[in-house]
This record gives sequence, C-alpha cells and structure tokens, in this order.
Amino acid sequence: MTLSDIDCCIIIPTYNNEKTLRRVIDGVLEYSGKQAIIVVNDGSTDQTIYILARYGAKLNVLNNNSNRGKGYSLRRGFKEAIRLGYKNAITIDSDGQHLASDIPVFIEEAYRNPGALLMGSRNMEQEGVPGKSSFGNKFSNFWFTFETGLTLPDTQTGFRLYPLKSLKTTKLFSTKFETEIEVIVKLAWKNVPILPVNINVIYDKDERVTHFRPWRDFTRISILNTWLVILTLLYYLPKRLWIELRKKGLWKIIKDEAVKPDESNLSKARSIGFGFFMGILPIWGFQLLVGIPLSIYFRMNKVLFLTAANISIPPFIPLIIFGSYKFGGIFYKNGVQLTSVEDLTLESIHVNFVQYFLGATLLAIAMGALGFVLSYLILSLVRSGRRAD
Repeated sequence: MTLSDIDCCIIIPTYNNEKTLRRVIDGVLEYSGKQAIIVVNDGSTDQTIYILARYGAKLNVLNNNSNRGKGYSLRRGFKEAIRLGYKNAITIDSDGQHLASDIPVFIEEAYRNPGALLMGSRNMEQEGVPGKSSFGNKFSNFWFTFETGLTLPDTQTGFRLYPLKSLKTTKLFSTKFETEIEVIVKLAWKNVPILPVNINVIYDKDERVTHFRPWRDFTRISILNTWLVILTLLYYLPKRLWIELRKKGLWKIIKDEAVKPDESNLSKARSIGFGFFMGILPIWGFQLLVGIPLSIYFRMNKVLFLTAANISIPPFIPLIIFGSYKFGGIFYKNGVQLTSVEDLTLESIHVNFVQYFLGATLLAIAMGALGFVLSYLILSLVRSGRRAD
C-alpha cells in the first residue's frame, strides 16, 4: 500500500535544520513515489536553500520571505496540498526526530479510517526525551481533553496525517507552534475522528535543533488555550451537552454516568471523596471551575463528583464555615473564638480569616478522606463483585 492509495502528499515545514534536513527528505523520498513532497522553507538563514535546490523537481518548494512561524508554514502547505487536489497530507518535522519508516503506519491506518486525523504518538517516557518536552506534552494533553472531551497520548507531535476536506472549512488564526493545538481542537469540534498511531522518535542533542522558545511559545500556547477554553465553556460544551440531551435525555445521561457498571469501587469512591474536598476547599466561586477540569483529566465520575461537591449548597454553608473556624481553632489560637453559628458576622469573618482558611483547608482534606473511605466501604458491600483497581 502506498501514498497514492489514500491520495496523500507529504508536507515538511523547515527552518534552519541543515544538519537533519537532507536525511529527512531522503527518507521521505523512499515512500513518496509520484506523490508531491511540499517543503515550506520558513525563511531559513543557513544552507537550507542550497540543500533544497539539489533535489530539483523532486520537491515542491515554497519559500517564505522571512521567518513567519511553523503554523504559518503548515497553513501554507495545507493550502498548496488542497490546490493540488490531494485528500490527505502527512506532516513531518525536519529536525530528525521522526522516522520516515513510520509513513506506512499512517497509510494503513488512513486506509482503514478514511476522513480521520491521525496523530503520531511518541513514547515520551523513553530515555533522551527532554524534560520540557514531556511536561509540555502533558500540559497540552490536559487542555485538549478539557476543550474537546477527548483523550490523546500525544497532542504536540508534528508527525500527523490531516484529512484536507475538513481543513478546507476550518479557520485558523495562529501562526506559530500553537497552530498545531488550534487545528486539532477545531477539527475535534467538527467531530472529525482523531486517532493515535504509535511512532518511533529520536532525540539527538548533537543534531537536533529546536526553535521552540519555552517562555515565549509557552505563553502563546497558554493564551490560545485560554481563548479555546472560553469558547468551550460558552459554546462548544453547551452544544455537546445539548446534543447529548436530545439523544438520550437528562435522566439517562445522569444515570449512565453515575452507575457506570464497569467502573471500579475505588474510582467511584475517589470521585466522591474529591467532590467533598472541592466542595469545602475555601476557594468560593472557583470550586467547580477548578474541580471539573481536574475530574475530567483524572477520569473521575463527573456525576458523583458534582453531587458530592454540592455539600456547599446554601443550607450547609454556615455550618461549613463555622466548622472550619472550630477546626482551625485547634491549630491557630490567635483568632477570636466563636461559640455558635450566630457569632458569624462580617467582622468576625475578617478577624478570623487565617483561622478559617487553615481550618477549611484541613476540614476539606479530612472530609474528602472520610468521604472516600465511607463510600468505598459502602460500595464494597453493595457491589461486592466489582474490582477495585
């Protein structure tokens, strides 16, 4: 099976990678056949332009007049691939970390799953992977899950296969490294199937040149994720929920999520305990804003978490605050001691804030632990056959 079987070209964005560029292109040429190889030279100032010239008509070279960014180069490559009439496009980085020998993996998977976005999944735990790359990937994976409801092992990989039909109507505005996040989130919002495929990766510190600038690019990615989260909360999450409501109905959604017969007792108890913890934690107004993303990321039972977190509903709030003061008074003796709920006033809250904050935090931990233990014991009795992993 070849690239022509899935009507696919290959896009290589490059910027000052003279040490590895030739090896990458030579590897890709072994699998390209008559399919186009589109190289986007992003204003390189090294020997890149001369290296590319040696390949002549074997490459379709697009030159940016100046360094515009990886995202800009990818978008230009997509536009050219669409103009040439291709249905799919594989992107591969020119820094040598990807192996062209993995191209057949993409071809076979794309043939089985037409119209899907395929993401090369690297082993980020292997020896030699830079610590900042591993951290950045986990950070990106977390926000991708929150923004789309999907889970991927590697959202920062540059080795991908894009379905170009979906990209034709996808508006992208970023131009740097963050484009690779923007495009997969927006394709996910369009319900494009996104599948991981295992690939090999090489990190050679003597050859590889990365142009990722941690502070600058991390800031840009954070700004993009902030915008995507806003869109998620205001539009795409309500839209997904509305679609689910129309399909299943509210009660069935709640029941299915709460019951989850295949979910372990430990997982359910963990969700309940975490709900109690977040419901009491003294970050009023932000408890669910913090707790919901964390429950999604750690794959907790959302219904059980939300139910337990509602321990802080209005009838219980005075009791929680008073209990926090009393609990904090065990460890902090400088505040004005309260003897009843009626002693709670704005003045007493102000004077005893440190005592309250300390007590509420400790109470949240204690109630979370207690909720976990009790719910686990109860679940173990009523669901005796359920595994606890």
